[in-house]
Amino acid sequence: MAIKQLNENKVKTVWQEFLRSSTWRWLQKAIVLIIFSLVVNHLAASDNFLNSESYRFPLVGFLFTIVLSIVVGLIAHFNFKFYQKKHFYKKIEVATMVKFMASTLGYVAIIYIPVNIIIGVIIDGEIQLYYILIGLLITLLICFILIALLYAKEIYNLYKLSIKDAEITIESGTKLTKLTYENIACFYSENKIVYTVQNDGNTINTDFTLNELEEKINDQLFFRANRQTIIHKDTVDLIEKIENGKLRIRLKTFVKNDAIAEINISRYKRKAFMNWFQ
Repeated sequence: MAIKQLNENKVKTVWQEFLRSSTWRWLQKAIVLIIFSLVVNHLAASDNFLNSESYRFPLVGFLFTIVLSIVVGLIAHFNFKFYQKKHFYKKIEVATMVKFMASTLGYVAIIYIPVNIIIGVIIDGEIQLYYILIGLLITLLICFILIALLYAKEIYNLYKLSIKDAEITIESGTKLTKLTYENIACFYSENKIVYTVQNDGNTINTDFTLNELEEKINDQLFFRANRQTIIHKDTVDLIEKIENGKLRIRLKTFVKNDAIAEINISRYKRKAFMNWFQ
């Protein structure tokens, strides 16, 4: 029974790590891209309607949309990373989101126009500006929808991160304590009891398990370092490379507990930790 419970916990831990990994985020985007491409191409012409007697799968259009979407996705990805480092980390505002979207669509337009002019000259021997402009407007509209679908969740997570007074209610027996995220240094488990360490050094025990806390808290701010510890990003004082590809994390001096003053990150979690921390 104990072995079965241990295996279930291990499977759950692996699954939770996968859901937080960059692989899962890219898989989500790929799923959105495929569904989006299927819908767009089936709505593009009456022959593509599923209830049409002359239905045929729009393979060429589907593949073209995938390729175009990958190019747009790369443009949006690098532009989003730029805005994330320069603007979104401070505060999520409507004006900033509009600038991100406008600049991304601008880059798409810069690529779209000369490519279509070259294709028009090669195929038709002339430049058909009317069709290029109509195609550009339709492409920008589709790109707007696609980018909104791909980055809505990430922008929402960054928005939650920018809310400084975000808080969690800690249950401890008959007591309920509200703590803001910025006042929490870490959570750790010892002797089957989970404790919350605050920035002032005070520690309170909770009725939560670390798995339950992991589901509740903001994963942009907190990281499950190992089975015993969840740390806040601002609590990390030093990152040191040690043997076997591991990392040693030293927390800031207000964390007095010797059991968590230094925390090892396994080589399996190293990449996920560095992506989160950076």
